[in-house]
Amino acid sequence: MKTKLFLALLTGVLLLGACKGSNYEAIRDDKASSTSADTVAVADTSKANIAPTKLVKTAEMRFKVKNVQQTGDAIAALTTRDGGMVMHHQMQANIEQSNDIRVSDDSVKRISALSNNADMTVKVPSENLESFMTEVSHMGMYVTLRKMDIEDRTLDYLSEKLKLRNRQDLVAQQKKGKVVIKDPVNVMLLKDDMVDQQIGNMRTDEAVKYSVVSLSFYQSNIIHQEMIANDDPSAYQLSFLSRLSIALSNGWHMFVELLLGLANAWVFIVLGVALWGLFRFYKRKHPVWFASGVKS
Repeated sequence: MKTKLFLALLTGVLLLGACKGSNYEAIRDDKASSTSADTVAVADTSKANIAPTKLVKTAEMRFKVKNVQQTGDAIAALTTRDGGMVMHHQMQANIEQSNDIRVSDDSVKRISALSNNADMTVKVPSENLESFMTEVSHMGMYVTLRKMDIEDRTLDYLSEKLKLRNRQDLVAQQKKGKVVIKDPVNVMLLKDDMVDQQIGNMRTDEAVKYSVVSLSFYQSNIIHQEMIANDDPSAYQLSFLSRLSIALSNGWHMFVELLLGLANAWVFIVLGVALWGLFRFYKRKHPVWFASGVKS
């Protein structure tokens, strides 16, 4: 009897331990599954927030060439071939020295020393940047400057993306009536910020896709010769014989004009001669009066 009672108690203890063990395993399995599920959710969330790497490449080069114009045309063709675009191209020639040699009265030979240089700004696909720079460097006689900079804008891009998402959520809640924005101006400012963030990220995408390259190249001074018209008015004079003939003609013209002037004044001449004759006649008739007048 005691033996049967002992066996019944032992069986009850074993069954109770088995139930507790199964419950513990079930709880542990539930905890493990919930933990793994949370881990997956966190991983998914982190993956959703990670933006692709945004590397912006810029480059600059300065070099000497044999011919500035030909090099500029070659760089433009190379840029088009690589799928890029020329954004700026300026070529200029500066006169360092100039000398004029008189060839004739109306012609001058001008000799000038010119310095030619050019500046170009091009956009090329980022994956072709290294090969583009190498080919351009081979166009010059030697390179005085070559550099490339890489700016990582990944975090800035992610920041703008998350801010934009927050603003989009706020606008969606405002449309559903969950959030009330009383001032319409604030709504417009919020939407403008969203547009600026979208445009900013689009610019970043464009900068990542296409690299900006600044090129500056020059050549040795060249000598340029040209025949030009003499711009000195004093150089344009007549010959000696021509000027002598004109002087004689002008003298005769002045003599004729003098005679014509005297002819026009004949009345005054006759009147003056008559007055002078009367004066002499009166002086001859009254010499005493003139003598006394002189003594007084």
